[in-house]
Amino acid sequence: MATPQRSNALPRLFSGLRAAWRDGYTLTNLRQDILAGLTIGTVALPLSMALAIATGVPPQHGLYTAIIAGAIIALTGGSRYNVSGPTAAFVVILFPIVQQYGLGGLLVATMMAGVILIGLGLARMGRLIQFVPHPVILGFTAGIAVVIAALQLPDFLGLTTAALGEHFTSNMAEIYRALPTINYLELCVGVFTLGLLLIWPKLNIPIPAPLVGLVAAALLAYVINHYFATDGSRLIETIASRFTWTANGEVGQGIPPIPPTFVAPWTLPGPDGEPLRIPFELISNLAGPAFAIAMLGAIESLMCAVVADGLTKTKHDPNAELIGQGLGNIAAPLFGGITATAALARTATNIRSGARSPIAAIVHSLVVLLAVVALAGLLGLVPMAALAALLFIIAWNMSEARHFVRTLQTAPGGDVAILLVCFGLTVLFDMVLAVAVGIGLAGALFIQRMANLTSTQTHHNEAHPATQGLPPSVMVYDVNGPLFFGVAEKALTALERVEGSIHTLILDMHDVPSIDGTALNALHSLVVELQRQKIKVILVGLPARMVVKLSRAGIEKQPGLLAYCRNLTHARDVAERWLIQDSVKE
Repeated sequence: MATPQRSNALPRLFSGLRAAWRDGYTLTNLRQDILAGLTIGTVALPLSMALAIATGVPPQHGLYTAIIAGAIIALTGGSRYNVSGPTAAFVVILFPIVQQYGLGGLLVATMMAGVILIGLGLARMGRLIQFVPHPVILGFTAGIAVVIAALQLPDFLGLTTAALGEHFTSNMAEIYRALPTINYLELCVGVFTLGLLLIWPKLNIPIPAPLVGLVAAALLAYVINHYFATDGSRLIETIASRFTWTANGEVGQGIPPIPPTFVAPWTLPGPDGEPLRIPFELISNLAGPAFAIAMLGAIESLMCAVVADGLTKTKHDPNAELIGQGLGNIAAPLFGGITATAALARTATNIRSGARSPIAAIVHSLVVLLAVVALAGLLGLVPMAALAALLFIIAWNMSEARHFVRTLQTAPGGDVAILLVCFGLTVLFDMVLAVAVGIGLAGALFIQRMANLTSTQTHHNEAHPATQGLPPSVMVYDVNGPLFFGVAEKALTALERVEGSIHTLILDMHDVPSIDGTALNALHSLVVELQRQKIKVILVGLPARMVVKLSRAGIEKQPGLLAYCRNLTHARDVAERWLIQDSVKE
């Protein structure tokens, strides 16, 4: 008895962990995972803080995301190598949510997105990434990179600005007005960090550049603040000087030296600083942002898993990965974490560091946890200008600038237009609008291209052995390409204007791979019109499934009026028989 296929089964949790175990997990593999986890943890530590700040929330929330969501997604997801946490792609979605609904609103939206992700996984929609065109992805990621870089300018330059808002143009205007307030010491720290981040990887020293850059910047800022400030004020703004925290009745600066603890998101501040209330109106307002978070999270995590598969020659379970991402995004907000998804840079570092299983990502979460508990005071010394420099590097890598330019130079005009529209809409408005418009334009472009492949033309009787010798009253039309709503009317209505002397019309449909509802309706109208003109119809070469579909649509076989034939030879025989029958009647 054959083994039943699992295609209709529910996605299996822990599939990444199961796959590593099936391949034979040894103590050597465990050592590799621990070393890889230590490396990614040191990379994730500054990135998590920087991305949380870019989102508009205190840095500890990014760290809590790496700790909670990073571990849960690694355990339950479908990829052996994905490392999840805060990512740059989310900044343009999450920053406006924080502005409108506060930290509490962001965490509620994240939990709603987690539910949507689980629903996508259970519905087995893990292959959805295949339906997002590459120009759309490249356009909105490049646009996101520009927005992220722009948001870092005040910290990099040490500007004194009003709170930045949701709109790129107004933010750039505010930054321009604040240029006279530039702090050259902070600019020097930012430039120093940026230079170190660019140069360090070329030295091939096995210490992550973000760790080296931020430690060196923290030392430089410490020296400047303690030996050059004459009135006790800070010349260089740091995490500790900007952020305060309150926990268990204690108040402190920077990052709280305590592990993430349970907190109900609806008790956290809303846009007015008061505890968030959750009326139905708020849930309704957050539905759109939650859906955007879920779709971007799905796209990014599945893209990351595909890249990881290519680097390691393994296969991930896309539906299990979506469920794992959903579980992580439901759990993380309950401990103060923000939105998480798989991060390509951390995943690639994980693979290059020799990881063998999701255990490496779990170790990475433990490293971040240890740093929060033991090194919170030192983390508070990191300058804001240095974090801005790190985000410049992230934005540059995310933009894929070389690929962007190459696409502009080599892609067809329609794809270039989609790329530029998605890029512009992401920068000037938001990513949700950009993706919606981009996919709509890509769909329209696809329809146009498919329409160009579909044609209906006269097939001369003498051009094919099967139709040679047929009288002129039997006309053969060759229909090529898919018949769908974009081309059905154009392809079929021309056939209604056949000459009155035609006795039988043969439609050769061997090269019609599909017919949609619009085409069925158009074909039915064509048959009715031809029969009104007393013209008989023979449909040739349709597979059985299409014959059934057409019969259900009312295009049924009718003796002496409409027939279905396997090939042109069969159609010739039927047409000749009908000619003889009608001549006898006359």
